[in-house]
Amino acid sequence: MIVRHRTTLRTARAGWALALVLAAVATLGAWLGLRPAGLTGCSGAVQLSVAATPELAPAIRNAAARWSDTGPGRCVSVLVTAAAPADVAAAVAGPQSARSSGLGPPDGHTRVPDVWIPDSSIWLQRLRPVRTDLVPATAPSLGTSPVVLAMPEPVATSLGWFGARLTWPVLLQQLATDKQLHAGIAEPDRDATATSALLALDGVVSALGTDGKKMGVDAIRAFDAGWAQVPATLVVRFPAALGLAPLSEQAVLAYNANHPGVRLAALSLDPAPTALDYPYVVLPRLPADRADAAGKLLSALTDSAFRTDLDRAWIRPPDGSAGPDFPASRAMFVPPGAVPDLGAITDVLSNWDEITRKARMLAVIDVSGSMLTPVPTAGGATREQVAVAAAKGGLALFDDSWEVGLWVFSAGLDAGKDYQQLVPIGPLTGQRDQLNAALDTVQPRRGGATGLYDTILAGYQTVQRDWDPGRGNSVVVITDGKNDDPAGLTRDQLLAQLREVADPQRPIQVILIGIGTDVTEADLSPIPQVTGGAAYVAADPAQIGDIFTRALTLHPGN
Repeated sequence: MIVRHRTTLRTARAGWALALVLAAVATLGAWLGLRPAGLTGCSGAVQLSVAATPELAPAIRNAAARWSDTGPGRCVSVLVTAAAPADVAAAVAGPQSARSSGLGPPDGHTRVPDVWIPDSSIWLQRLRPVRTDLVPATAPSLGTSPVVLAMPEPVATSLGWFGARLTWPVLLQQLATDKQLHAGIAEPDRDATATSALLALDGVVSALGTDGKKMGVDAIRAFDAGWAQVPATLVVRFPAALGLAPLSEQAVLAYNANHPGVRLAALSLDPAPTALDYPYVVLPRLPADRADAAGKLLSALTDSAFRTDLDRAWIRPPDGSAGPDFPASRAMFVPPGAVPDLGAITDVLSNWDEITRKARMLAVIDVSGSMLTPVPTAGGATREQVAVAAAKGGLALFDDSWEVGLWVFSAGLDAGKDYQQLVPIGPLTGQRDQLNAALDTVQPRRGGATGLYDTILAGYQTVQRDWDPGRGNSVVVITDGKNDDPAGLTRDQLLAQLREVADPQRPIQVILIGIGTDVTEADLSPIPQVTGGAAYVAADPAQIGDIFTRALTLHPGN
């Protein structure tokens, strides 16, 4: 919709009448209020484009219309369009950068506006790595909506949750034990509400240690079972096919306003996810006249009339209060607080991607003599024993969609080769028990040397040979030492051969996990710099479980 900021009421009324005629003839009313600058009597009309998240767009249109009727100044045409934040973010980033940053390709229709009002500052954080000056450092909030757990009221009542503040551990336990409670979530890459919920979940499970990480993985898989591309296709599954999902309070109230047969409860979570904050983003490098108009329009989005429009859109003002037109809600308001850290956002989106997508992995475990070294912080268990325990813990996190194989390695281990296959790469549906049994047989070779580099090359080529385009393909190596096979490849030779065989169109991550004090990241990190992947070192081998879990959720772009 386009509205004008005009100098006189008479001009405004005449302009509205003419605009309606022109719009009806030209666009069947699609752009009500637009008229050519030459008909206004204005000295050079300014056109300001505003893209607002759909739930807020009507309130922005109303405010722009009031501003056009009452404010002083030269003629300004304000075009307000409703646009999904993910589409605008991709357009702002540009085709190549949007793909590489995980925002996805632009839809080809959404244009970069002068003013952007997404639902959350999370989008601004995600754009900053693309280029620091793409979005302003700060943006004022126009409103807020808590991120809640939506659940049919009868279900919430039966669980004793309706009207209560629900703790995450209670929710995680319920998801783990109640197989009839079907969870869902909108795609986190396209929905800030889902991202905010995952950030809160990650903070909780990180504090709970290794057991918490498994609960977090299980919860993500439970949410993924009811995945939808966008919230609009998620909420229609309530209540028959969906029992709970993270949504904004605004989405729950909008659902209930349609008088469904079963209403949704908006359950407050403890700790609360970061609320939506609806930032007013004036995009940089605007011409001075449009930048000035954007600043003046903001003043129309802070008055009492705009607050009434917010209430009617089921969005709270920035202070979280509920006005007389705001519907009753039992959700507890928690101020949005600081915008989530970019690193945290990237990590949870990477974890989501890695946990929910299909994967194909070759696990390779060192069985050289040094793996017999006892680990004092692990009750005297050997390095081999803690490595095997970590591998078993990781295996328990994989669902049946994974394909996994197992090798062991030490110099000259198998007919002159430094590596030996215990289980070929195959689906866990048919060989989970075989993998667990093979792990039980893993024993170090007393006096055996570490044939690391030949093994990495062979493992890489094995995964590459049957590379699967529908999966994340990786080699994960656990070792406690530097390569000390005098008959094998040097590191420079390994790097040269990896550069020769690596294919960017068929990516394979090499994830190296060093344990103990005999190996450093400097020893390992040059290898994943060639192939993609990462190198980690647990100086205390007892910490390998946490590192192994982190390595398995490595995003393919990292």
